[in-house]
Amino acid sequence: MNLFKTFRDDIITALERLSAEGKLPAGLDTSKVTAEPPRDPAHGDLSTNAAMVLAKAAGMKPRDIAELLAAELRRLPAVTAAEAAGPGFLNLRLGESFWYEQLADILRSGTAYGDSDLGHGVKVNVEYVSANPTGPMHVGHGRGAVIGDALASLLAKVGFDVCREYYINDAGAQVDVLARSAHLRYREALGEPLAAIPEGFYPGEYLIPVGRAIAAADGARWKDLPEAEWLPYFRRTAIDAMMELIRGDLDALGVRHDVFSSERALVEAGGVDRALAFLEEKGLIYQGVLEPPKGKLPDDWEPRPQTLFRATAFGDDVDRPLRKSDGSWTYFASDIAYHLDKFRRGHGQMIDVWGADHGGYVKRMQAAVRAVTEGRGELDVKLCQMVNLLKDGAPYKMSKRAGTFVTLRDVVDEVGKGVVRFIMLTRKNDAQLDFDLVKVLEQSRDNPVFYVQYAHARAHSVLRHAAEMFAGADLSAAALAGTPLGRLTDPSELALIRIMAGWPRLVESAAEAHEPHRVAFYLYDLAAAFHGLWNRGKDDTTLRFLVAEDRQLSFARLAMVRAVALVVASGLAVFGVEPVEEMR
Repeated sequence: MNLFKTFRDDIITALERLSAEGKLPAGLDTSKVTAEPPRDPAHGDLSTNAAMVLAKAAGMKPRDIAELLAAELRRLPAVTAAEAAGPGFLNLRLGESFWYEQLADILRSGTAYGDSDLGHGVKVNVEYVSANPTGPMHVGHGRGAVIGDALASLLAKVGFDVCREYYINDAGAQVDVLARSAHLRYREALGEPLAAIPEGFYPGEYLIPVGRAIAAADGARWKDLPEAEWLPYFRRTAIDAMMELIRGDLDALGVRHDVFSSERALVEAGGVDRALAFLEEKGLIYQGVLEPPKGKLPDDWEPRPQTLFRATAFGDDVDRPLRKSDGSWTYFASDIAYHLDKFRRGHGQMIDVWGADHGGYVKRMQAAVRAVTEGRGELDVKLCQMVNLLKDGAPYKMSKRAGTFVTLRDVVDEVGKGVVRFIMLTRKNDAQLDFDLVKVLEQSRDNPVFYVQYAHARAHSVLRHAAEMFAGADLSAAALAGTPLGRLTDPSELALIRIMAGWPRLVESAAEAHEPHRVAFYLYDLAAAFHGLWNRGKDDTTLRFLVAEDRQLSFARLAMVRAVALVVASGLAVFGVEPVEEMR
């Protein structure tokens, strides 16, 4: 239960009652009324802006509305105090019994705590990774993979019908370069000396097995044929091999997709022609010459008549070319067709996770989605900044062209997929991330993945000791939910329960904002509160989780400890990270 949403409903009901009694005008717009945690916890458990946002429409002073509303809300069983503050904010305090019920709810719900129906089954397409199939994935790809996968899980947790999609960019010039690079390795496998990799080719050793496999299967069949005859076969074979590598990398990271869509298949099926014919029927394509932009010229600007999309009619800065000078479609044209295909598959809401180097592409793509869906589709783009890969403070260099990049698989093999996934989510997607292969394995408070996992392991350690101390006792979550929780009276215990009770709100707000990194921040704060309470028990024996001579108090605290483990596990599940019960 998102308690803040529940209390907002109570506030709206109270306002409607005041209107019915003639104390407030009828028909007030309450859409901007909120119920949130106060900035300063000392002010209470919950704050509402109702009086502030309704004052003008009601023709009343905010403070007067706050006093009226406070009197109504004091009737609620959970509310122990309702106080107007400042110019008209209203702060509520909730009784201890309310927090005990939240704790019991966590225990009854298990790791499903925080699930909701916010999404009402609405279809959402999350496209992520979509790395060019020209080699194994590097660490930068890994960040987009983890962010997209965690965002998809977060949306599913709050009730959206999520499709996880990978778009294979297999129709551009880069895959022809890949085919030529594979042909080079094929000739090498046949015994032809290879003095150097020509400039512009992919030099990575990952193409050597591709060349050898073709040589073993076909011998010298392709060696002396014209490029036009061998290129399609080498392109298809190399793409298949690279996608097998990529799928393996994704599997090692624990990332999955429901759909793999091919750009080439879309083009060959006439998808681009149909999409652009639709835009042309709407009068959104024309022949024209673009004005030269100020400053640096973009790659797609040419001083010639071009086939242009009226992107400016949908919020873009300039209209955009759809054909290259050789008559072929631009990447943009293919991407329009692809997003129309998503929409026609039922995905009115689309989220694309891209690298930061695609920032200049966002507005045109959002304009195109608005155009081809006639305003019924929505595209959100999450740009992922670079990952600075370090090892004990020294940088690791990555260069896909040079063939010297550190692969994602190397990093996963060195530190583990759980560590990679968690660390990738400790910063907002548009902030650069330092990933130090040494520091991410440190067992310290400065390492968030260790600190959070240690909270889960510590909770299970307490439960194991309890099973020994109270042999034969039922310490399951269901049993602990029924224990007398009123023994939890220390302010730090109640503060910990309040943090856990905020998990459903955090899940919903992170899902609505498309920001899974908020989960990492929350888990760290929860872990810090739990570790802090455990440390206090070392100095004050009355605060220890297990008190042999007071079984009832111990069980109440065990309920709190198990709830911490469940909420941490719920959060780690969103990240696709397996919680540990012992630290080694």
